[in-house]
Amino acid sequence: MTIFFTADTHFGHKNIIKLCNRPFNDVDEMNREMISRWNSKVTKNDIIYHLGDFSFGGWNFASSIFQQLHGSTMVLQGNHDDWYRNATNINVHTIPNLSEINIPELKIDGHEQKIILCHYPMRSWNKSFHGSWHLFGHVHGTLEPYGLSFDCGVDTNNFYPYSLNDVKDKMIILQSEIDNNKKDYHVPIV
Repeated sequence: MTIFFTADTHFGHKNIIKLCNRPFNDVDEMNREMISRWNSKVTKNDIIYHLGDFSFGGWNFASSIFQQLHGSTMVLQGNHDDWYRNATNINVHTIPNLSEINIPELKIDGHEQKIILCHYPMRSWNKSFHGSWHLFGHVHGTLEPYGLSFDCGVDTNNFYPYSLNDVKDKMIILQSEIDNNKKDYHVPIV
């Protein structure tokens, strides 16, 4: 089993092609290609955390997309996920949104750092001063990483999800940049 992360697929959202300069001729091509790229990495036994803005078009459309995707999908609601309230599917597990609980934190067996998940980027997050990681979406690759955080949306990875190993590699680079620049991106909690 492999763990993956992604965000901002916007399945069924015609205008996202123009808004984000996506290299697709139309929404059907975008949907097909992103499903293909997802399934080329994710197997049926994998877990994928989707950090919001999964799709447009209501629950029936979202469900039809989920049925085509490999893996068990854990979905954090984004600002465009109107279908979310009606989600009922054995392979889709919705993570309660911020109005219901605090921001989700993952602790993966064999992985030292906590991973803080949120649709929106944050400048400070739980344990950011102590090496925790923050993964987000929402900004479609328009925001530089800050500390040990980065945008894991499809627009930042050629429309593929990131594996946990991809995230680890990215965090090693970010930590090296922090160490080499001697910048302190973290706000200590007092």
